[in-house]
Amino acid sequence: MYSLEGVITSIQGLSASAGDLSALHKLLKGAEDSLRTDSDVKISTLDQLDPSQHSLGYLYLLEALTRGSVSYENASDVALLIARFINACDAGQIRLASDKFVSLSKRLKDNVLELRDPLQGVAPLLTAIHKVQPSPKRLTALHPDALQLCLLAKCYKAGFSILSDDILEVDQPRDFFLYCYYGGMICIGRKRFQKALELLFNVVTAPMHQVNAIALEAYKKYILVSLIYNGHFSTSLPKCASSSAQRSFKSFCVTYNEVGTCYNEGKIAELEALVVASSSDFEKDNNLGLVKQAVSSLYKRNILRLTQKYLTLSLQDIASMVQLDNAKEAEMHVLQMIQDGQIHALINQKDGMVRFLEDPEQYKTSEMIEIMDSVIQRTIGLSKNLLAMDESLSCDPLYLGKAGRERQRFDYGEDFENVPAKFSM
Repeated sequence: MYSLEGVITSIQGLSASAGDLSALHKLLKGAEDSLRTDSDVKISTLDQLDPSQHSLGYLYLLEALTRGSVSYENASDVALLIARFINACDAGQIRLASDKFVSLSKRLKDNVLELRDPLQGVAPLLTAIHKVQPSPKRLTALHPDALQLCLLAKCYKAGFSILSDDILEVDQPRDFFLYCYYGGMICIGRKRFQKALELLFNVVTAPMHQVNAIALEAYKKYILVSLIYNGHFSTSLPKCASSSAQRSFKSFCVTYNEVGTCYNEGKIAELEALVVASSSDFEKDNNLGLVKQAVSSLYKRNILRLTQKYLTLSLQDIASMVQLDNAKEAEMHVLQMIQDGQIHALINQKDGMVRFLEDPEQYKTSEMIEIMDSVIQRTIGLSKNLLAMDESLSCDPLYLGKAGRERQRFDYGEDFENVPAKFSM
């Protein structure tokens, strides 16, 4: 039986070196049940410890103290207590009990959701990720939680900050699905449609024996973002998608596929009629705003096609050709496209004429060179990571064992040895 005083003394005396921490960790795991049932463990108990120096022991006590249901009245105090610990704790120590640290951080998320104040948990969760993450390549169980809070708090910039790293190591498939799905929504909120498409594509094409709800919702957004960013949607999934995804997505997302088909055919009237008829379904999926952006992008795509045929056009002609109501709407679309850099044009306000121009970018400025260099460096980094993963896999005993068994099934060594001499090389 472990006494609380003895545990506190051990934490204070065994938090200095790696060897001491290993011994302390063993002691704390043995005392875990006693700490959870000890009624003497109170918030005041933690005052005897420094969260930055005694992080491992503090983690065990705080986890025991906050375990179980928390009333609405106490949720704010518990959330603040956990947040302060996350900010102060030593990363090296808490990684010795990373599962417990993750569990504690998730408890913070649950508390701020109970308080309906997701913003309170955004900064602590982002800090928790960096402290528990062994490398930027590793996806942690806290990534989806942090992105969810960023979405609810509309802190898209904060959420985007953890989407720039290339994730190569994943423990739980569900974490990966949620990370890409929430990440895609964050990028949509920031109008970063290319990155959103990349993340949603990862969900849609991920290996799965049975289609899950996350993948279905991701596929719906994948269609709409494809229309907005690429101006078209391929009705057939890439070959890398699982067979279950190939079968299920079309049958479960009929309306969204119809939207894609109408868009591809440029049928604006039919597309708008379909949106009106199915608006309740889109609203239920929280996709109505995205659908409207897709419809708006079709007008812009049609305007973009005009720039390939004409040097000048009147706003009224543009409105007629792309089926807008009047010249004023055409002007609004053209101005927005100029602002977004989609086209280069000048509008003569006197006669309502639009003159389309060539792209002024010469791709030789220092800013453009920096962008190209960044892309090249990322490509080189990804190539190195793939080579390292290939080397690691080629040495994996499980892979070698399976490869050996497969090789025996298709071993043609003896047949080649008996080839007649006139056919030998």
